[in-house]
Amino acid sequence: MGGTIAAYASFGTEPDTAGLLFALWKRGTYVLLPRLLPDGDLDWASYEGPDSLAPGPHGFLEPTETPRGAGAVASADVVLVPALAVDRSGMRLGRGGGSYDRALARVGPAILTIGLVYDAELVETLPAEPHDHRVRAVATPSGGLHRFP
Repeated sequence: MGGTIAAYASFGTEPDTAGLLFALWKRGTYVLLPRLLPDGDLDWASYEGPDSLAPGPHGFLEPTETPRGAGAVASADVVLVPALAVDRSGMRLGRGGGSYDRALARVGPAILTIGLVYDAELVETLPAEPHDHRVRAVATPSGGLHRFP
């Protein structure tokens, strides 16, 4: 499986991505992970296995490889996005910093963006602000992948 997937190292109660990251990397997929910049934007660097991660400034695991720039996410074929919740229109609730809204603004309309949430975190509606960006699909443990129109 080639291609590029922008993903993230899960944190706290988020669905665990460690096994997924490792499996994608072992299969030859180029995996990009975010590095939080001081201004709240995201830079991206390659994942080169579990030993290539270290705690970042806020405790999130980040890649230690050379940063590729904030625009690197635009080269991904798929973007996996953390969320506290996603509604049935694709609106996602993040941690409030706007980091992923900025990253999603750089992703072209043909790129699949997927929010990873637990079943109970797929909700009917969420509030939206003008700067919020929707994901194009959601993945849950029991429902699998669901694309939004």
